[in-house]
Amino acid sequence: MGTSGFSWKLDDHPKLPKGKTIGLIVLDGWGEADPDQYNCIHVAETPIMDSFKKIHDVLAINIGYEFTVHTAPEKWRLIRAHGKAVGLPTEDDMGNSEVGHNALGAGRIYAQGAKLVDLALASGKIYDGEGFKYIQQCFDKGTLHLIGLLSDGGVHSRLDQLQLLLKGASERGAKRIRVHMLTDGRDVLDGSSVGFVETLENDLAKLREKGIDAQIASGGGRMYVTMDRYENDWEVVKRGWDAQVLGEAPHKFQNALEAVKKLRAEPKANDQYLPPFVIVDGSGKAVGPIVDGDAVVTINFRADRMVMLAKALEYQDFDKFDRVRIPKIHYAGMLQYDGELKLPSHYLVSPPEIERTSGEYLVHNGVRTFACSETVKFGHVTFFWNGNRSGCFNSEMEEYVEIPSDVGITFNVQPKMKAIEIAEKARDAILSGKFHQVRVNLPNGDMVGHTGDIEATIVACKAADEAVKMIINAIEQVGGIFVVTADHGNAEDMVKRDKKGKPQLDKTGNIQILTSHTLQPVPIAIGGPGLVPGVRFRGDMPTGGLANVAATVINLHGFVAPSDYETTLIEVVDH
Repeated sequence: MGTSGFSWKLDDHPKLPKGKTIGLIVLDGWGEADPDQYNCIHVAETPIMDSFKKIHDVLAINIGYEFTVHTAPEKWRLIRAHGKAVGLPTEDDMGNSEVGHNALGAGRIYAQGAKLVDLALASGKIYDGEGFKYIQQCFDKGTLHLIGLLSDGGVHSRLDQLQLLLKGASERGAKRIRVHMLTDGRDVLDGSSVGFVETLENDLAKLREKGIDAQIASGGGRMYVTMDRYENDWEVVKRGWDAQVLGEAPHKFQNALEAVKKLRAEPKANDQYLPPFVIVDGSGKAVGPIVDGDAVVTINFRADRMVMLAKALEYQDFDKFDRVRIPKIHYAGMLQYDGELKLPSHYLVSPPEIERTSGEYLVHNGVRTFACSETVKFGHVTFFWNGNRSGCFNSEMEEYVEIPSDVGITFNVQPKMKAIEIAEKARDAILSGKFHQVRVNLPNGDMVGHTGDIEATIVACKAADEAVKMIINAIEQVGGIFVVTADHGNAEDMVKRDKKGKPQLDKTGNIQILTSHTLQPVPIAIGGPGLVPGVRFRGDMPTGGLANVAATVINLHGFVAPSDYETTLIEVVDH
């Protein structure tokens, strides 16, 4: 730490004993939403998860034995798993597995998204990372292309970040730069695009005065060009691809300011839906198509409307539209947009540096830990949980087990995934008596939910519930405590909805399936025979979130959490 007087030792909790075995279960993609036919968690048979919400102890029937789930309303609640609760800029930002597990393990809210980019730019660390060095390899002979939303709205991107990146790249060897701009009008006022283009053109002119060949190369409105999400309409991405990569568009102009003004002058035109355009030279040739040997950066920090373009830029096996030409480029995102897909594989800004995680504190205080999941979520219950740190803190105190995920098939083909295998490993670890904490991630709700297959997701939720049952039974046998929670929503809402909450229909009258995460809260339940009478969730924490879980778990291990951790969710009342 380097801090004078710092100690890893945690104070003993005045009312909670040490030494209890805690089964800590993270249900991936398991939010809480109103019950309907598109809520796969509601439709599925999930008696264990359902029982946590009931008033009295419930007798749960398992094949071959019976056991009681010790819980009550004061031992079940909802917590926030999106937006500012997990360090994202706005409440419109869906949580994800990476930031969710960061918050669960760290016990504090760390900057993610825009804040992270700001810090990297201000410190200059963005230029020292692997991602920038990767694109920098193309600066000598190739062009640097910057693609993203031209806006100061701060939801998907920010103009000042683009300006700093232009400056920093030009100072570090970029000789030829092309900006592929997308007009906003959604997070900012319609018509503000004109001012943004003027500002950008002034910056590019200053770079040209320094001998840098810097120009705007293409553009279009965010809702019509490039920035689709959830694979709703690949034609949107294709329009961008044609302009940015192929240098082809229905509208051609010799400068971007003229382009935006003329296209906005058309009837019913607005910034969001401007048609694609390319900038051409005096001979009518596009000034900035992406070609072999170039570097490309998508400058948006928010992930949802960059993932589809990232797939088109990075995937060799791609069939969503005819790309015509696939340039050999060095591509990096401003951030990694999807940690599960590891997309893109290169990015300018790394995840936050997180220190003093709950796992490290507990190991220093004698808590032996077992962590397990299958491949697709193993990194979340270890690497991301531990503050983006690989490996054990102390291999003599910890054991991490990865169960190989199915390969070569989509997860809806085998929706049970490895839930039972994970539960069996957890059960054995609990019954072995070697560990004080047994931590698992059950990926089913998220990974199968992403396929959009409702029937398969229902099967997935049932499988996850059965795995929870197996783990809790083991906890009951050893007199331990269980904590069941989730990292973000997904399986609880599988349909796109209008502003009234009604399912949206496509042009043919069919429902539009939602394959993304959601903004819904997630449950947390505590129980088990080892839970001291009088332990309950506090009533003064209505906005509690994932980051509050770490202090809660530390308390249940018999310790007081570090003073700078987010507040515990529990209290102990005398009976």
